[in-house]
Amino acid sequence: MDFGKFKYQQAKRASEAKKKQVRVELKEVKMRPKTDEHDFQFKIKHARRFLEEGNKVKLTIMFRGRENAHPERGLMQLEKAVEALKDLGQVESRPNKMGRFMSMVVGPIKK
Repeated sequence: MDFGKFKYQQAKRASEAKKKQVRVELKEVKMRPKTDEHDFQFKIKHARRFLEEGNKVKLTIMFRGRENAHPERGLMQLEKAVEALKDLGQVESRPNKMGRFMSMVVGPIKK
């Protein structure tokens, strides 16, 4: 067997496999604890689109100033978002607060 031909076929198979692989990206949607209903729905629409494309969504709540004293408002916002996305996504990491940010990751439901 010709070694050059073997290497060529191996490279072709590798390139075909690379074409068929799916890359999952992490998209981020940022909100504030006081985000109003219309703006919230707008952000959720983006998150739904990301999940439909097969990407993971990181939902982030940003706190400023005195908002840091009420993390429960941010938690309520995240729970509301998960409720709106439950038909397309499932929670991969629970909400955690690091400094001024509270975030969680929602991944697409496997079919």
